Amino acid sequence: MENYTMEGRTYRYYGQEAPLYPFGYGLSYTTFSYRDLVLSPPVLPVCANLSVSVVLANTGLRDSEEVVQLYLRWEQSSVPVPRWQLVAFRRVAVLAGREAKLSFQVLAEQRAVWAREWLLEPGTFTLFAGGQQPGQKTRAPSEVLSSRFSVTGPARPLSGC
Repeated sequence: MENYTMEGRTYRYYGQEAPLYPFGYGLSYTTFSYRDLVLSPPVLPVCANLSVSVVLANTGLRDSEEVVQLYLRWEQSSVPVPRWQLVAFRRVAVLAGREAKLSFQVLAEQRAVWAREWLLEPGTFTLFAGGQQPGQKTRAPSEVLSSRFSVTGPARPLSGC
């Protein structure tokens, strides 16, 4: 095998074609809603980590668990990257009618791209938070929130941070 690119070989690189059973596919015994997605800081230096918080509410009639997923999308990159990359997830039990505020850290290394070495690049990124992948169509409704943040400074090798 001489071509190690992942384009056309995994749904993360398929373009607009949706996979039959994407990550996070499934049904729940209740409904959840997401709100108050906060990214801090909204503008960060190239080597800095991003703090994320989101509120998850169980809006149904049954106690249940939800797998909260965070995905990262590069808005521009010097090399091919996935449509989005899973950067964090957590299974959370929430009682019916209650809510939970969740906090995550997205590490700088999770924004790195491979360009003969792991490289951190400046630019604009979108972070998605929800119970499924962005744009996923399922029988059970689940919302996905999104927010943008910017990375400033010159491109830098990950090993230099």
